[in-house]
Amino acid sequence: MKKIYLAGPFFSESQIKRITKVEKALAANPTTGEIFSPRLSDENDDSINAGSPAWAKSIFNKDVAEIDNADIIVAITDFAYENVDSGTAFEIGYAYKLKKPIILLQEKDEPLNLMVSQAGHYYTKSIDDLASYDFNALPAKEYTGKAF
Repeated sequence: MKKIYLAGPFFSESQIKRITKVEKALAANPTTGEIFSPRLSDENDDSINAGSPAWAKSIFNKDVAEIDNADIIVAITDFAYENVDSGTAFEIGYAYKLKKPIILLQEKDEPLNLMVSQAGHYYTKSIDDLASYDFNALPAKEYTGKAF
């Protein structure tokens, strides 16, 4: 059973809906074990200090530690038009440097940044694929769309 780190934006209602669906799909997958979603981290509930330097450092350190401990990264690349969320882009780059397999999900039909697309081990446009993907065998599937 693989430990999954879920990277993706959760700043708007549509983003929260999408990441919730991804969390459920991953939880339904028999080849996943522990799933860490920063959206659900207790540290994100600190409304008193939210936005403070101490709050930011705490979340950053927790998320980096969770990427370090993960076997695989699942990244939602949809954010605003063809732009990837900057936090998600950082998580992808950091995971790539650690040689972690990165599963890219892009539901929108838009070009994908070349740095993000080339970091991916597996690319899909369907959340349902994440419920059945074999995280033990890790089949590869390159992004073949337009990059910029």
